Amino acid sequence: MKFAYFVRPHLGGTYTVFKQLRKGLAMHGIDVHWLGFGDPLLAEWQSEAAFGTMVEAPEAADEQEQARLVAAAVQNSGFDGVFVNVLTDRIQMNIARYLPADVMRIMIVHNITPGTYAAAVAIKDHVHATIGVSERCRRDLVEKYKFDKERTFVIANAIDIEPFTTLKRVSRLAHGLRMLSLGRVEDTSKGVFWLPGILDNSPASVKLTVAGNGPDLEQLKRKLAHHKDRVTFLGAIQPDRIPQLLFEHDVLIMPSRFEGYPMTLIEAMASGCVPIASHIQGVTDTIVADKKSGFLFPVGDYAEAARIISKLNADPAKLASASFAAREAAEHAFTFEGMATRYYHVIDSVVATRPAIAAPLDLNDWAFPRGLRSGLRTYVPRPVKNWLRVMRERYAHTPFGSFS
Repeated sequence: MKFAYFVRPHLGGTYTVFKQLRKGLAMHGIDVHWLGFGDPLLAEWQSEAAFGTMVEAPEAADEQEQARLVAAAVQNSGFDGVFVNVLTDRIQMNIARYLPADVMRIMIVHNITPGTYAAAVAIKDHVHATIGVSERCRRDLVEKYKFDKERTFVIANAIDIEPFTTLKRVSRLAHGLRMLSLGRVEDTSKGVFWLPGILDNSPASVKLTVAGNGPDLEQLKRKLAHHKDRVTFLGAIQPDRIPQLLFEHDVLIMPSRFEGYPMTLIEAMASGCVPIASHIQGVTDTIVADKKSGFLFPVGDYAEAARIISKLNADPAKLASASFAAREAAEHAFTFEGMATRYYHVIDSVVATRPAIAAPLDLNDWAFPRGLRSGLRTYVPRPVKNWLRVMRERYAHTPFGSFS
């Protein structure tokens, strides 16, 4: 079988999932290619061209014509099915409603935000199966958004452990804890503006490395200016440098407001870099065994994060114990082979039962459904949304749990 995975090469979790899925499903006789849309690949991504196709549209093409090009690429390349990644590209996502009936469609939901769920709802009747990358994703989809529980699965993201097995960790705790923030530098989801408060309340010997790029990088630099002797900014990091970078640090700090299933946590654990992360129910607590293979703190409670950091800074034995437990967990629970096998079982079940879905729509009537259009939440000020997100996570079993 041959599948298209709707994504374009980029530094991010969605494309990392593609790379692991491609290797893993090949062992089950399923050929997976990325299928992207938009501008040509940048020079630094040309090495990935052999594994997929970029659909390029004439500059004057409207969205309907762009959709036709994507649909033609799926059919002309002989794909038996497609993996539709929610909100990676709205044309590619919406095309799931227009593809021929014989094309298998599997939707992957990568995050737990109301906007992500609204987009998933918009096409749920046109896909054969839905995969949530965390227990939280599946639970929300089934319980809050009425997805069919028999066709909605949870398959956690995973990594290739091999690049982490040959490196050895060297402790330098005598010179102070080495803390790493790794990933997209933006505050809305990643909570990076809590990093200054974490450093403010941590011992002066603790050093922070910020690795990544994003829209809030310059503002974060200004907020951390008073800690300039304790902070290093590395900019964007290529994937092949990540294992070594993690081995060079003692802890990974992740103060996120929300996540789908952060592979950075798994990569950190595989390297023995102890994760200190926000407690996001059904997500980070399914990766990190609190106080054993890492440490969790309430979303937004930077003082508690700093308290954990201070204790580890003063307790090398506790840090070493958590580092060992993290590596053990990663090597057994988060392999790409296991992830791919679970995807294979979903595909196999669809082939066997071929569940009924909505009839394909006519491309002549191309339109975006409500969940793929801007909604009222677009106009809510970011500080208000950020506050509501914190309340949702801290009080998930109260009425706050319904806030977006």
